[in-house]
Amino acid sequence: MASRVDLEATEMAIRSSMHGVGGVLLERLLDSDLGYRGSRVQCRQGHEAEFIDYRSKEVLTVLSRIRVRRAYYHCTPCQEGVIPKDSDLDVVGTSFSPGVRRLMGRVGGKEPFAEGRRDLEELAGIVVKTKEVERVSEVIGEQMEAIAGRQRAAAFSGRIVLLPKPVPKMYIAIDGTGVPIVPRETEGRQGKDPSGKAKTREAKLGCVFTQTTVDDEGWPVRDDDSTTYIGAIETSEQFGPRIFTEAIRRGIRCAEKVIVLGDGAPWIWTLAGEHFPGATQIVDLYHAREHLSDLAKVLYGPGSSKAEEWAKARIDELDDDEPEDDEPDAGGVEAVLAAMGRLRPTAETVQDELRRAMEYFQTNAERMRYQQFRRQGLFVGSGVVEAGCRTIVGRRLKQSGMHWTVRGANAILTLRCWDLSGRWEHFWEARSA
Repeated sequence: MASRVDLEATEMAIRSSMHGVGGVLLERLLDSDLGYRGSRVQCRQGHEAEFIDYRSKEVLTVLSRIRVRRAYYHCTPCQEGVIPKDSDLDVVGTSFSPGVRRLMGRVGGKEPFAEGRRDLEELAGIVVKTKEVERVSEVIGEQMEAIAGRQRAAAFSGRIVLLPKPVPKMYIAIDGTGVPIVPRETEGRQGKDPSGKAKTREAKLGCVFTQTTVDDEGWPVRDDDSTTYIGAIETSEQFGPRIFTEAIRRGIRCAEKVIVLGDGAPWIWTLAGEHFPGATQIVDLYHAREHLSDLAKVLYGPGSSKAEEWAKARIDELDDDEPEDDEPDAGGVEAVLAAMGRLRPTAETVQDELRRAMEYFQTNAERMRYQQFRRQGLFVGSGVVEAGCRTIVGRRLKQSGMHWTVRGANAILTLRCWDLSGRWEHFWEARSA
């Protein structure tokens, strides 16, 4: 046991020493160019800033803390300093190197900030404060959102140019899930809590994926590594351009067929009609089944055999929308509605639930032609975006005791979406460039 502990201590001591040596070398390397650009340089406003002297700045790098000497200029009209070397090194307004910020953003996007701070110290020997992990992670998310905002502007002006690459089937799946928000940002909002006060705000999540083939049994197969995500706490009017831009970025203009999947929420179909006209709209089959099961429990009581029998019969009808000629009501959503129409509940609350269920199936009837969709080899479930809600939102933003500001939640949402969409490296490469 003693030898193992000694080895561990030796390992960590050598690592720390090597980091220190590396920091010295890095410091000397950076001192080879002090950022002097002549007696005068231009400031951000186009004024001339005058060279004053050389000033040092402490920067935490992945190796160690180092001191960086830089040429300092001063702009009299703006009354502010100009330091070209800070821009060159990407350390303007921060004492953390790009490498450290990258690691802080990585852990901040994956786990609670306090746990991320501990992991940075344990795994990389980087000692920072929990609040610093939070702030840097949110800044990275906001920088990613700034890029996304420019892409939205480009998409709506027609300036996103992509090489034609035919896509057989492109899916746009949309869902929403609640995120716990600090009380001051839910003030005046109606909630499901018995008090009537909202404790959450809805994060809207969208994913885009493609399908090229079906398997040997005719079931659709999602293309490998084709799923990308976008998300934010915002109105549906704001979210529409966001999901539209992601579809444009993914090449929707080259798609042979576009399919929108959702749970039946009216805002989803309003958005689909505005931004994806002509797309095939499909209500998630499992949500439709859930509506039937919930109605059966209201009609006959939870857990009763009658409720299970009624729900199963309706689900079977919903799945079979190819009735025989002599049985026009044998299957499909029409058969489900006919069965509902034969019900005569006496309780007013049950009547209300029945009426709402019938409205749901009547409104979405054309989105529930499941056998027809299956014959076309299409997905009829929105499991991909629901899994995204659990992975992107649930695992990070909905842990016990968490309460977010909308700004903070959106920053982390963006960071996680970029990461799980395979765009993390792209962001850092763009910063380096």
